[in-house]
Amino acid sequence: MELDEQTLIDFVTAQRWFGSKTRHVTHARVIDRATLRDVEPTLEVALVEIGFETGTHETYQLLRSGDDLDAVSDPRHVRELVHMIRGGVTVNAEDGTVEFRPVEGFAGLGTELLEARPVGAEQSNTSIVFDEELILKIFRRLEPGINPELEMLRFLTEHGFENVPALGGWYAYSGGVMSTTLGILQEFVKGGIDGWELALDELESAPERFLGRLRRLGEVTGRMHTVLGSDSHEPNFYPETPSVEALGLLTATVDEEIEKIFLTLPEDDARVAPIAGRGEEVREQLRMLTHAGSVGKVIRTHGDFHLGQTLWSTEDDDWVILDFEGEPARPLAERRRKRSPLRDVAGMLRSFAYVVSAAEILRGTQAPDGWEERARENFLAGYLETVDSSLLPSGQEAIQRLLSVFELEKAVYELRYELDNRPDWVRIPVAGIQRMIEEGTPA
Repeated sequence: MELDEQTLIDFVTAQRWFGSKTRHVTHARVIDRATLRDVEPTLEVALVEIGFETGTHETYQLLRSGDDLDAVSDPRHVRELVHMIRGGVTVNAEDGTVEFRPVEGFAGLGTELLEARPVGAEQSNTSIVFDEELILKIFRRLEPGINPELEMLRFLTEHGFENVPALGGWYAYSGGVMSTTLGILQEFVKGGIDGWELALDELESAPERFLGRLRRLGEVTGRMHTVLGSDSHEPNFYPETPSVEALGLLTATVDEEIEKIFLTLPEDDARVAPIAGRGEEVREQLRMLTHAGSVGKVIRTHGDFHLGQTLWSTEDDDWVILDFEGEPARPLAERRRKRSPLRDVAGMLRSFAYVVSAAEILRGTQAPDGWEERARENFLAGYLETVDSSLLPSGQEAIQRLLSVFELEKAVYELRYELDNRPDWVRIPVAGIQRMIEEGTPA
């Protein structure tokens, strides 16, 4: 059935995974489709182009069945995707192909699929859990190139890093319009507790216990970075020594962000009063940090690392790291760029500041005195004892200086986000930036 353009526009723009709700859509069209099942109930995968008045466009994935524009809520259809991954089949599209590929030796490929339930909290993708054993993640917005989630999981699994859900397979499109990852199949972590929720719970009930868990999280993170920097033969993963201009480029980018955000701070707003008019002080602090000397190596990193990207496995009593797509607002090519591993570390350290404030805002819980500082110390102790030191700048002072640059970058990003989305949380990045100004310590 051919789709009416307006019907397509109305449907796609209403979905929670549509990423450009503030932009004016001018056209929509199906740019390729592949029939996955031609008997009732039929099933096809469709690539839909959504165009904007700026002349740009985005591409989204739909799974269609008859008049149903998006059939992922029907267990029959999502089970079919898993069966096709297991079978390793290739399906011809009108202008390309859709390939389904299993990972050899994955334990979950032989199990029967009975129950299927959606994961409701997601914004940018759609995930389906099967029998609390498998999870299928369907990527909605598509960009040319391999999705970092697939690329990173394959590498980590092949190199023996066990603190990720095992990769079971994937499906991908290749054709004239683009080559892109459509979805991945993984092990589902049974009994996994979201790291952010666990932090909030234990900050209230057992704050010392969680500090111990953070030391282990530091060790797991250090091991992850060591593995990611361990292959000197794979071009997309081997560690590189950045040029002398690299830190300058980094700080110039952060400097531009600082200038932009401070120019647009709301006037006479008590939330931002501690830093209002102090943009030049922040930029001066950044300039002082650029004399870091060695910056270590750049490697592939998680890219969006915080407590919400972790699970505590109650079965294994250990951490599991999730969601290697990187920051979803950044282009795919940028998310695949090699960076200092300390950028991940800075993201996690900022997460500790957030959990202390969120516990107070959401639950009325006051963290014990000094808890955030001890959380930082425990995580960093575990990390620095475990990570391959050749990936980091030489010497503790250089490490701390570069880490401060990344924490400042993160805090400025947070400030922009909170001003736009969560006004009640603005004080969290403000406090971090204020501390950076007044103490010259990490934000």
